[in-house]
Amino acid sequence: MDDENGYPDPGHVERRAVDARESARAGRLWWDGAADAYQAEHGAFLGDAEFVWCPEGLTEAEARLLGDPDELVRARVLEVGCGAGQCGRWLRARGAREVVGFDLSLRQLQHSRRIDTETGHALTTVQADAQRLPFADAAFDVVFSSFGAFPFVPSADDALAEAARVLRPGGRLVFSVTHPLRWGFPDDPSEHGLTVHESYFDRRAYVEEDDDGNAVYVEHHHTVGDWVRGIARAGLVLRDLVEPEWPEGLDRVWGGWGPVRGRMIPGTAIFSADRP
Repeated sequence: MDDENGYPDPGHVERRAVDARESARAGRLWWDGAADAYQAEHGAFLGDAEFVWCPEGLTEAEARLLGDPDELVRARVLEVGCGAGQCGRWLRARGAREVVGFDLSLRQLQHSRRIDTETGHALTTVQADAQRLPFADAAFDVVFSSFGAFPFVPSADDALAEAARVLRPGGRLVFSVTHPLRWGFPDDPSEHGLTVHESYFDRRAYVEEDDDGNAVYVEHHHTVGDWVRGIARAGLVLRDLVEPEWPEGLDRVWGGWGPVRGRMIPGTAIFSADRP
């Protein structure tokens, strides 16, 4: 069943441990069912060939987190959890030598192919799981993820180790996720969402289940420390942690993101790390 907006029905909500296999299955099923509604709702904000890091609207053109644009032209780039490929397509449109995007959801990749045809900027895509990347060691100069697969993996260490494995020495990893601080607050963009309801240290996953108890949506919580330690254990060096402020004039509400809470607490964390 779908809700009135076209997204899969959330069903029963639970907080519990979820392993890698169950997470991947739930993610694939949910995003295949949600892709049409997601692109209809957010496609205009994301753009067909734009690079938006977060609901706060920070763009790569502004932030230059991936590095010097002139160097990116010569880089081999991998996008983790590319969805419909908007970010990778932006890089391709600006002359990046090679950009590959992968996503767990076939339906998201079908939207990517549709947009390729509409824009004339084709993105190479693969259906894959961020927990087991189908790429050779040291294959890419840059690996990035804009709210892609990282919020949906049970082990920050495993996902970061895989990203580091395919990154060449001297390369860079940049990824954006829901700011870990937000996990203590309800997913409510109004004033009611400014009261802590949960423990920041509770790392049980947020799970939506069907009537048989099967996970149909899973999102995992990792603290700031978890991400920092995962980066270090993967052999990477943390370069920056960006916490975008809510910009004046942006009144868009996206789930728990919006101007009321966005001006008080961070909604997004963007981690940047280099492989020595």
